Amino acid sequence: MSASSPGTLRPTSPPPAVVVGLDNITGLQTARILAGRGVPVFGVVADRRHFGARTNVCADIIEADLSGDDLIPALRALGERIGRPSVLVPCTDASVSVVSRHRGVLAPRFRLPLSSDDVVEVLMDKVRFARHAAAADLAIPRTEVLTSRDDAEEAARQVSYPCVLKPPVKSPLWLQHTSAKAIPVADADELLSTYEQVAGWSPQLLAQEWVEGGEEGLFSCNCYFDRDGVALATFVARKVRQWPPDIGTSASGEECRDDDVLAETLRVFGSVGFHGLAYLEMKRDARTGRLVIIEPNVGRPTGRSAISEAGGVELVYTAYCDAAGLPLPADREQRYIGTKWLDLRRDAQAAFVARSRGELTVREWVASLRGPKAHAIWSRRDPLPFVVDMLQAVATGAQLASAHVLRTLRAQLAARRTTAQAAVGTAS
Repeated sequence: MSASSPGTLRPTSPPPAVVVGLDNITGLQTARILAGRGVPVFGVVADRRHFGARTNVCADIIEADLSGDDLIPALRALGERIGRPSVLVPCTDASVSVVSRHRGVLAPRFRLPLSSDDVVEVLMDKVRFARHAAAADLAIPRTEVLTSRDDAEEAARQVSYPCVLKPPVKSPLWLQHTSAKAIPVADADELLSTYEQVAGWSPQLLAQEWVEGGEEGLFSCNCYFDRDGVALATFVARKVRQWPPDIGTSASGEECRDDDVLAETLRVFGSVGFHGLAYLEMKRDARTGRLVIIEPNVGRPTGRSAISEAGGVELVYTAYCDAAGLPLPADREQRYIGTKWLDLRRDAQAAFVARSRGELTVREWVASLRGPKAHAIWSRRDPLPFVVDMLQAVATGAQLASAHVLRTLRAQLAARRTTAQAAVGTAS
C-alpha cells in the first residue's frame, strides 16, 4: 500500500500534501496531479476497499472517518508522523466542513488555503446560500426551504414543475440513505409523498425549480482565489454526459469558452472575498437563454478539476504552491485547446442510455471522445484503481442481475400457486 514511509522523505523534497478523501474520483485525481509534480502525497480514506485507495502514487494511506470530528485526531497523528508542515487538500464536502471548523488545532502541522469558516458555510449550506443569493441579486432557481409538512404543502402550491428536493448539505445521515444530490419530483402530489419519505434524512430540505434544458446547457468554472480574493487560475468547461442521466454527476465533459460563465463565477466568489479552490455550476435555461446558478462548491477540487490540468491550467498545483509558499506555476491561463474529461465506464453507461432514447449514435459517442483528454480513473502508470472499479462494477451488476432473476422466479411461482388454487376452487 505504501510507496515509502514518512521517515524516508528527503529534506529537499517539497512540502507534502495530505489528500483527504482519496476514496473518490476527486481525491484520486488530486493525488495523481500533485504526485506528478514531484509532491510527496499522503492519502486519507474512509474505505480501504475503494478503488481510489489502490493507487500507487501515495507515500502512505491511512483510514479515518472523513465526515466527523474523529478525522481531526487522525490528521494530527499523521501530521506528527510526517514531521513537516503539509498542505491539506480536503476532497469531499464533509471533510471541508470538518477541517474548516477545526483549522485552529490543525494549524501547527497543516496549511489550509481556505476562507473563514463563516464564509465557507455560506457557500456550502444551500439554505444560507439561497438567502445570500437573494441579497446579492444572484440568479438561482426559485427555492423554497422546507422544515415541516406545512412548508412542504405551501411549496407544493407555489413552485412550478418539475422540481427537485435536496438537502442543504449531504450529511452522513443523508448519505446513509442515498448518494443522490437531489431527487426529482413531477408534481405536487409527488413532492409531498417524497417529502414524507426523506424528511427524516435531513432537518431541512429545499424544493428547487428545475431549469429547462439538456446536459449541453450545464457549465462549470473551476478556479482558485488567493488570500486577497484574486483569481489566480480559472477554467471553464461544460458537461457532455452525466451518470445517472439528467440529475447525476459528470461522466464526461469538455472545455469551452463562455465569458458570461466566467464573469458570473468571479462575481459570485468575489462578492464574499473567497480564498481557496472554488467551483460554480450553472445552467443556461433553454427557454430564456438565461444563465442560472445550480450550486457552488468550495474548499476542494472537483471531479472535473483534472480537465484544467490536461488543458494547460495548473489549477490544483497553483492552490498547492500558494498554500506552501512556493513560486506559482506559469501555466494558469486557459488556452481553449478542446480538452475532454472522461470517466470511461460511467460515460459508456450514460451513452448506452442516450442511445436507447434515440439521443445519441455510436458514431457520435466515439467522435465525442476524440482529442486531448484527462481520465477520471484510468491511468497507464497507475492502472489498479481502474481495474478494481471495473471488477467492483461487474460484481455489483451480477448481484443485481441475480436479485432480479430471484424476484422473477418468486413472482412466477406465486402466479402458478394462485392459478393452481383458482383451478382447485373451480373444480370443487
